[in-house]
Amino acid sequence: MAIQGLPTAGRELAGQVALVTGGAKNIGRAISIALAAAGAAVAVNTLRSRDDAEAVVREIRAAGGDAEVFTADIADAAAVRAMGEGVMKRFGKIDILVLNASQRREVLFKDMTFEEWRNTMSITLDGSFHCIKACLPSMLANRGGNIVTLGGDAVLLGGNRKAHNTAAKNGLVGLTRALAKELAEDGIRVNCVSPGSINTTRPAHRSARVDPKGKIPLGREGESEEIAAAVRFLCGPGGGFITGQTLHVSGGAFMFA
Repeated sequence: MAIQGLPTAGRELAGQVALVTGGAKNIGRAISIALAAAGAAVAVNTLRSRDDAEAVVREIRAAGGDAEVFTADIADAAAVRAMGEGVMKRFGKIDILVLNASQRREVLFKDMTFEEWRNTMSITLDGSFHCIKACLPSMLANRGGNIVTLGGDAVLLGGNRKAHNTAAKNGLVGLTRALAKELAEDGIRVNCVSPGSINTTRPAHRSARVDPKGKIPLGREGESEEIAAAVRFLCGPGGGFITGQTLHVSGGAFMFA
């Protein structure tokens, strides 16, 4: 029996508007481009990477898509409200919210300050709260939408020098499940994509890359585009019966949890 509504071409998100936090670099950049390739207009959020965000917008527009940069600190409630209003003014609605922005600085817990702890929580958890609150009215008015959070394998595997990030990401998974239940009757799906070791540009303070031999069954790191493909799938008709789930995109590494 044919399943009605599954995409037959590569424009399954045509007419939709997506807001991607931290959308200028690495995984965020790939997600912005993937959603645009699927036909969505994309609001690319950044705080400090304006030039990179502008480059993403130029790439999307060159391919015939529509995109705009929105600079905001997602930990700042007023800034997020202003960003939401700006996206609504520019595009008229918000159908998709991808919560990619996070603080990934590494530090041993014994050396961690409360300020470092709170900074991570304010971006990952408070920032998610602010962004969802800003986007939800449009989704409720349109009786549908998609929220995708970005987790990480450290949520279940633990993470050396990442106690703050691991705790915050666990909270994000809990928020994902709670909202999936609460918002289901409004046609809003909420899921989490959990990347494993991904080949991204890393600052000097980040730990060395994992050796894929013996740790990742597929024997390699993933690419940002593979995370973006998972986000695109969940936001499209093919993911229409999926909500409250965590999709591990880790080359099989999660099997060792």
